[in-house]
Amino acid sequence: MLLIAPGDMRSAIPFWERAPWNPIAHLADRYRVIAMDQRNAGASRAPISGRDGWHTYIADQLALMDHLGVDCFHVVGMCIGGSYGMGLIQAAPARVVSAVLLQPIGLDGNREAFYEMFDGWANELRATSHGAVADEAWNHFRSNMYDSDFLFNVGRDFVRACQTPLLILAGNDLYHPASTSREVAELAPNAELIQDWKEGPAVEVAKARVAAFLASHAPS
Repeated sequence: MLLIAPGDMRSAIPFWERAPWNPIAHLADRYRVIAMDQRNAGASRAPISGRDGWHTYIADQLALMDHLGVDCFHVVGMCIGGSYGMGLIQAAPARVVSAVLLQPIGLDGNREAFYEMFDGWANELRATSHGAVADEAWNHFRSNMYDSDFLFNVGRDFVRACQTPLLILAGNDLYHPASTSREVAELAPNAELIQDWKEGPAVEVAKARVAAFLASHAPS
């Protein structure tokens, strides 16, 4: 199981501790759980260029699984991890057996918010390890990440055709619009939507549903 943490461009393992529940603690007793820091987040460091974009991160994720000798796997992604999960399905459909998308990001009148989040992350890196990267490269990189629509890296036609089983735990804020979660669930032919999962009794119900979903789609 590959876990892709929330945090947008800062997506890193410690962000799971801030989630309503931590899938590492919840699922490690029955799966080989592989969590990772995305490039230039957490403890990860990598070069930056204007050619970077969603494909760069997907290549990293698949390279990690290749390095660990993992052929088929589940993806559990939160926030930006939802889009990464769909990108992995697009890039390697035979390898991703199911995906759990927790409050996936999406475009709904909020593009400027994603630009601002990207710029904040970029400015932090400029002040430390990547001060020599030209403004033009940062601008191209941001455009590659957030100038598209819907999930930013895959379109509605892909989601309509996606046969991979999906479990979506709905978002409900600026970066994780409820409209995005609903639309993914409506478009994908093998998708289920959980509306309440963050507070009170709904937390344990959702955790049990995620575990049952994953078990029902175990890799052969």
